[in-house]
Amino acid sequence: MELIDMKGRKGLVVGIANEHSLAWSAAQHFRNAGADLAITYLNDKAKPFVEPLSQQVDAQLFLPCNVAEPGQLEAVFGEIEQKWGRLDFLFHAIGWARKEDLHGRLTDCSGEGFAESMLISCHSFIRMAKLAEPLMDKGGSLTTLSYYGAEKVVDHYNVMGPVKAALEASVRYLAHEHGGKAIRVNAISAGAVATRAASGIEHFDELLNETVRKAPLRRTVDACEVGRTALMLASDYTSAITGETLYVDAGFHIEGMVFH
Repeated sequence: MELIDMKGRKGLVVGIANEHSLAWSAAQHFRNAGADLAITYLNDKAKPFVEPLSQQVDAQLFLPCNVAEPGQLEAVFGEIEQKWGRLDFLFHAIGWARKEDLHGRLTDCSGEGFAESMLISCHSFIRMAKLAEPLMDKGGSLTTLSYYGAEKVVDHYNVMGPVKAALEASVRYLAHEHGGKAIRVNAISAGAVATRAASGIEHFDELLNETVRKAPLRRTVDACEVGRTALMLASDYTSAITGETLYVDAGFHIEGMVFH
């Protein structure tokens, strides 16, 4: 039997909010495959929800990381350098927008709100790529989370559509720039999953129902399926895959205007 073996690999998971987070499923799969993990939490309010999870996966580092706070992200990578001296893979699962921008029209989004969402949801991944680069001198894998709303209009996704589109474009450019160092960069476009982040989207239950109706597999996806894909992208099984947006959405994205 051939199994993914990540023993001895060192990985950073950013974006766990609670046990429903896609990042949490990814962390479980990384650990089950033998990887050593660094886990971050957003702030003191989030810490009680994330700390028990970090203990479940025997996280060797558990650190605060609000990418909007100057120096916090750099401090995380400083701790990783001191503890491990290297990093083999990174999983980025951060998405944020002001409530009024997420619930309002893109037309009405303020410049400040748009910039904040772009900095936190997209540019943070670019920053992580820069900080990870010297720690991945023998190659590595960077993975982020996207959604179909980056490619096509999805009602109520609003400002996050262009933000995720920028994130997917960043994946391609980062893959181009880091490929010579054997650092692979990919995105997972996850189908609709009931997470804390998704709860901020209006009429999200309608999107779940539409997925069941429209997707070729006639169902939604679960967090475990996204986590398994994250593990695959962090492993040597995908050593020739970079610059991709990999859909884990029960085929939802291929259907277009198909009526059943």
